[in-house]
Amino acid sequence: MVFDPATMISAATDFILLEGARLCAGDDTFHPGEAGTNVVEWSSQYLDNMSAKAHILIVDDSPELREAISGYLRAHGYRATVAADAKAARDVLKSSDVSLAVIDVMMPGEDGLTLCRSLRSEGSLPIIILTARGEEVDRIVGLEMGADDYLAKPCNPRELLARIGSVLRRANLTKQGGRATPRLVRFDVWELDLERHELIGQSGGVVPLSSGEYRLLVALLEHAGSSLSRDFLLDVTQHGNAESYDRSVDSAISRLRRKIKDDPRSPRLIKTQYGGGYMIDIEAQWC
Repeated sequence: MVFDPATMISAATDFILLEGARLCAGDDTFHPGEAGTNVVEWSSQYLDNMSAKAHILIVDDSPELREAISGYLRAHGYRATVAADAKAARDVLKSSDVSLAVIDVMMPGEDGLTLCRSLRSEGSLPIIILTARGEEVDRIVGLEMGADDYLAKPCNPRELLARIGSVLRRANLTKQGGRATPRLVRFDVWELDLERHELIGQSGGVVPLSSGEYRLLVALLEHAGSSLSRDFLLDVTQHGNAESYDRSVDSAISRLRRKIKDDPRSPRLIKTQYGGGYMIDIEAQWC
């Protein structure tokens, strides 16, 4: 599934229908098909009354995409507000407490990169930028201007959810007074020391990692359970080096699998995803 409007609206509606049916099993106050009852309306009311995780602002000049993304986020428990341009986004930010902004790069008038730079100069609002697939310059410039993450369109909605969750976790850690930044990540039988950049085995032995392998492993652990594209992992490991190519990601994954003793013929931890991405399929504990 990718973020094209028709698919996203269908996905959001399907979630609401299925979740509404599941939550109402055995509840005789809700009977689909009775006069005046609308499954989608009822489920929307239920979701609006949920304790929302965070308030997400979607800034995009496409009304279809705005509504598709916001509907999908609401279906997963987030509050979501939409804005068609930079001015509307600023109006929302002045009147509402926003947790994170998802900003499209290509917008008429003030573009997303300029808005990103302006917002970053004014504060620390977490920002994810959306770029056209293959626009490497936009991705690099966006990160340089202060974006916390980026995603190429069209994108998998589950990946956007994972990116939002990851960015919010990092932002919350920096805001919690007196709480230290994570120094260690535990996964399976391994520990990754975030200060020394060392991978430590169950027996205490240290497995050396190159800088690229370390960044690759951190990215996979930050988005544990979600598929990451080769393009994203390439930027993570090579920092946008123009001479890099996507097969170098495959080579780095192979080396990393060998180091964490993950059988490449039947990997248990780092799994290859259909369409050319990778995912680490295990829970990670950040300590």
